[in-house]
Amino acid sequence: MKRIIYTPDAPAPIGPYSQAVESNNTLFVSGQIAIDPVTGELVTKDIVCETEQVISNIKAILKEANYLPEQVVKCSIFLSDMAHFETVNRIYATLFNEKTAPARETVAVLGLPKNVNVEISLIAQK
Repeated sequence: MKRIIYTPDAPAPIGPYSQAVESNNTLFVSGQIAIDPVTGELVTKDIVCETEQVISNIKAILKEANYLPEQVVKCSIFLSDMAHFETVNRIYATLFNEKTAPARETVAVLGLPKNVNVEISLIAQK
């Protein structure tokens, strides 16, 4: 059975998808971009602010679903430009302990929703 996860502390979906879905003690979090859940506006001042907002959105969804960062097993990071890698990686590291960090890939893509610079999705398991 699947359970739809929703929190007002993360941005509402901008299409026909859920913030996250839990099935069989596994949480699938949709790609998060830098939308401020309070204002609904993009946070695009710079890559630091943008990435911090993405991480904040992820934390809110994990909390709502009752998962810890240590339970994340896989992340996918999509960047508009690999020049952002070091900055995004530094901020991403604030969410995960190196000893329990999930598997991950980071790829540069041609475009992201709303022309953002970073999007992160993940899978967590209890």
